[in-house]
Amino acid sequence: MERVSKTNYYLDIAQTVLERSTCLRYRFGAIIVKNDSIVSTGYNGAPRGRKNCTDIGKCVCGGEDGSGESRETCRAVHAEMNCIISATREQMLDSTMYLCGVDAASGEIIKDANSCQTCRRMIINAGISKVVIRSSPTCFVTYNVRDWVLNDDSIGY
Repeated sequence: MERVSKTNYYLDIAQTVLERSTCLRYRFGAIIVKNDSIVSTGYNGAPRGRKNCTDIGKCVCGGEDGSGESRETCRAVHAEMNCIISATREQMLDSTMYLCGVDAASGEIIKDANSCQTCRRMIINAGISKVVIRSSPTCFVTYNVRDWVLNDDSIGY
């Protein structure tokens, strides 16, 4: 039996975390790892005490039509955000975030998943150094957060 790589091991854990997600459209799970220890986990869902999309039976991402065009109207706190607010800055400095997303209806891994602009800004300020995103059961893309700081205009000026 071949041993799973450490990266896919952590991505498997992030994929298990997303099973707690309450979004009807996209389910995401994230974990932060530093020095081979899991620092925190997070999944997307409504803020504590508020009703989740699964509770109200509809997703309001992008407005009442559910078009998904605007993440700003989404009820959910993103997996990356929940992961970051569950850790201290000291724990996150020079850590790695592992992220996995699936389509809630099909269960298929979202091949081109990436953090939104707000999550990227939070990841930068948290001091996380790398983000690893699952693109298939065994494949992933690794982002150096420093590159986001230096080269990524999508997070604004």
